[in-house]
Amino acid sequence: MGEIEWVMNINEEVKNMGDSSSEMEQWKKRSIYRVPSCVTDLNKGAYKPQSVSFGPYHHGEPNLEPMEENKRRALLHFLKRYKKPFECYFNAVMEVVEDLKHSYSSLDQKWQQDTIGFVKMMILDGCFMLEILRAATTCDSDNPDDDVDDYASNDPIFSNHGKLYIMPYLKRDMLMLENQLPMLLLHTLVIATKQEDDPNQYDEEFVNKMMQKFCSPNTRISKMGRCLHPLDIYRKGLLWENPRHKRKPPSKPHHRYRYVIAEGDEIVRSATELYEAGIRFKKTKTRSLKGITFQSGVLKLPAVMVDDATESLFLNLIAFERLHVGAGNEVTSYIFFMDNIIDHAKDVSLLHSQGIIQNAIGSDKAVAKLFNSLSKDITLDPESALDVVHKQVHNYCTKPWNEWRANLIHTYFRSPWAILSVLAAALLFALTIVQTIYTVYPAS
Repeated sequence: MGEIEWVMNINEEVKNMGDSSSEMEQWKKRSIYRVPSCVTDLNKGAYKPQSVSFGPYHHGEPNLEPMEENKRRALLHFLKRYKKPFECYFNAVMEVVEDLKHSYSSLDQKWQQDTIGFVKMMILDGCFMLEILRAATTCDSDNPDDDVDDYASNDPIFSNHGKLYIMPYLKRDMLMLENQLPMLLLHTLVIATKQEDDPNQYDEEFVNKMMQKFCSPNTRISKMGRCLHPLDIYRKGLLWENPRHKRKPPSKPHHRYRYVIAEGDEIVRSATELYEAGIRFKKTKTRSLKGITFQSGVLKLPAVMVDDATESLFLNLIAFERLHVGAGNEVTSYIFFMDNIIDHAKDVSLLHSQGIIQNAIGSDKAVAKLFNSLSKDITLDPESALDVVHKQVHNYCTKPWNEWRANLIHTYFRSPWAILSVLAAALLFALTIVQTIYTVYPAS
């Protein structure tokens, strides 16, 4: 392309540009992203699926190809159960195919050009995900269509054996940012299963509830509203607060409190240092990551289970908040805060003793290393809700009275024997004073 032609093309593109509202609509459609190499290079295994591909980004990769056979079998079971011709699902997905394509950022040209291939992939992946959710939650489902004997008892995926040994790996891959399916696809497929004369209207929370049961079986099911994809549902579940336990946000100071690494006096100290400064730790009633509060020398933190999947889950949640405008920063803020108060194994041990950290990966040192690695190369929003908590903790630690009282408690009241020794010394000192008084002023 010559210089003149290039200049003319640029001028033409400028003329055809829409206003900012049209650009907003374009960006609003995107919700699934490729994680930049500058992020994945820190931990490549955390963002790349190991068992199954969902969506276009990892479709066709050799190590994931064996799962395609299971997808096709799941599709056949899906069609047989709901007794509707395949054309119903194909036509339904075709109606929303452009919106599905727009959900993916940087979609390869081959998917842009091959719409039929894209729809085929969407249906296979979508039905497979719905079958996983149905099989994993069927024991406590009220849906009469759920037939627990639908699959063979020795099915590699949908048997009890598969639920125990295979589905945990599928769940891990299902919650990776690059491996997401739009909720629009799952809703479209479920609606297509309904008969036209079905008196039961489709509940938009139906898939959301199944996803919550599968991803967080011990968490209370809540209404999510419109969600973007499974990772978005999982994130909202982590942040959901029971209205009865919901905290009142502390008032913001007039000035911004900055997270500046260079100014060490503004950084929240480690858990053991905070404890030595007189701060006590307590587990919150809510499991929401937004439930961190500080009041009257008590820092309340939600309980968190740390297992083999924790690192991948949090890294993908942080990546989602980083790449999706408007997603929020609550998970990133939580990780930043936990990294601040966890430096060594003894910090983990202290938090574990209060029921805040539930360690399922082994040593306390491994948990400390995990939290320290999660916060690498993250940028924290200075308007984060934890901004005020940081400031409150910092101010408490810098007050001389609190430090003096903490030193007194930790030095002289660590154990019952130390307390008895102090009381005995005090009593002896008092008796000495009384004896001195009687010596100087003998009784007449």
